[in-house]
Amino acid sequence: MQTINKLSVRSSSLSKVSLAITIAASMSLLPLTTALASDEHAHHATQHEEHKTHTGEHEQLDYYCPMHPEERSHEKGRCPQCNMFLIKDESKDAATKAQLDYYCPMHPEERSHEKGRCPQCNMFLIKDESSDSADNGHVHNAAAHTHEHSQSILDQPKPALSEITQAQADTPSSATEQSNAMGKQSNNVKYVCPMHPHIVSDTPDSCPICGMDLEPVEIGGVGEEVVVGVSGGMQQALGMRSETVAKDTLWKFVKTIGTVEYNENAIGHAHTRVDGWLETLMVHNVGQKVKQGQLVYELYSPELVSAQDDYVQALDYLKQDKVRGKVLLRKARLRLELLGMSSHTIKQLEQTRETIYRVPFYAEQDGFVSELNVRHGMYVQPGDTLFEIVDLSSVWVIADVFENEQSWLELDRPVEVSAAAQGLFDLESTIDYIYPELDPVSRAMRVRVKLDNPQKSLKPGTLVEVKLFGGPKRDIITIPTEALILTGRENRVVVQRSDNQFASVEVKVGMIAQGKAEIISGLNVGDKVIVSGQFLLDSEASIQGSLQRLSTSNTQDADSADEHSTSTHSSTDHSHHNH
Repeated sequence: MQTINKLSVRSSSLSKVSLAITIAASMSLLPLTTALASDEHAHHATQHEEHKTHTGEHEQLDYYCPMHPEERSHEKGRCPQCNMFLIKDESKDAATKAQLDYYCPMHPEERSHEKGRCPQCNMFLIKDESSDSADNGHVHNAAAHTHEHSQSILDQPKPALSEITQAQADTPSSATEQSNAMGKQSNNVKYVCPMHPHIVSDTPDSCPICGMDLEPVEIGGVGEEVVVGVSGGMQQALGMRSETVAKDTLWKFVKTIGTVEYNENAIGHAHTRVDGWLETLMVHNVGQKVKQGQLVYELYSPELVSAQDDYVQALDYLKQDKVRGKVLLRKARLRLELLGMSSHTIKQLEQTRETIYRVPFYAEQDGFVSELNVRHGMYVQPGDTLFEIVDLSSVWVIADVFENEQSWLELDRPVEVSAAAQGLFDLESTIDYIYPELDPVSRAMRVRVKLDNPQKSLKPGTLVEVKLFGGPKRDIITIPTEALILTGRENRVVVQRSDNQFASVEVKVGMIAQGKAEIISGLNVGDKVIVSGQFLLDSEASIQGSLQRLSTSNTQDADSADEHSTSTHSSTDHSHHNH
């Protein structure tokens, strides 16, 4: 029994000695671990200081060679390799400017590190988003470096750590989903400047251009029709009117401008067929009105005098020999007619049998003198145009038609001509002639219309409005042309969906005639379109549509960033678990 007690006491003593040895060993290892960690931390700090020193030295070298970037200097000079001039490193200025987070939209050189106003134009300074991106990148790199440093010190096998990390990873994921849900809900409201709709913000603020408070605008999702609500009182204030879309018949017609010109078929020229002198001239100036049969000039011509003498001799010879006398008389009379003497003058010569030395000439038509080339006493000869008389009882209208409208035109198609200055409207006529060539300057085709002008109201050179009608286009959807909103890139109309709901709809327009427009697609019969006050509604719908696209783009970017963050976080947890 005593032996057993001695053995138990001895074993107890051995256990205490073993425990003491273990504690001592642990205490001796702790300073070693701490020393190793301190050495590694000092090593990282040394590397960081060396990198900082190297970067600082490199930043001081502001000039470099474009061909040999490794050749740098702190002052202007030439490259020692290629002798090119060194140029300044603009990244230095960019880094300096990045610290100034606010700038003026009108004067970008005016920058500041805090909000304020531009000293030149007094506009609000706006934030430079590029500087935020640079700062975020710097913070991200610093965080990554800290994480790497901590991981190198504490990288020890801990079986329970992966489970804890996985549990922590699940919590931020759910929080991220909640944040995204709240973000998507808040993205339905944007803040817009009433005077500058392109200024859009996610938070209430003031416009950087005019300083007005941004107004909240609620937007819908992409793919939804943008509907604008307008109360009945506001509709009356805007003077809004609506028309119902219906089917109708439109006539193809071209509305253009024409010019009144002389009817070339009614222009008369006065010429002499013999040499002579103008003894009397009754036409004194251009624009003088003359009547048919009016004396216009008297001509002395030796040839006419000789022809008259021959005619008088033929009359005398007729008494001696009637047969031969008739032949000679007929030839003498024909000669006088061919020389331009009128039948009235020949009859006078036959009665008096006295030579007329100043032979009279008379106007052959009514009209106005449009050209006068002679004066009293001038010598004239065959081929000379003495003057020109134009009859204005009918005129021509020459209209220009562009190439894309030429296929509508045919001869004898109806035409309406209006001259508002003369109080003439809707004068009816037809297409008289279509010229075969295009104008080389305007690239337009000329169309001629003949108009009766009994009152001489239409003067040559007058501009008139011309409507050239083509064939009809029946049973087509039409709306009033004032309902169209022409933007240059697309055509839109504002449709009334309900009493207080309106939407801007894109339409495809065909023919436009008689104040109506053909709608090929975009509307149905029975729809109500706004014909007055629709421009403000279309502007509001355009703003909301732009905000929808902006909101969707931001949401997609945020979702993509969240997916990328979740994927990165999962891969990090997986690597921790492997360690």
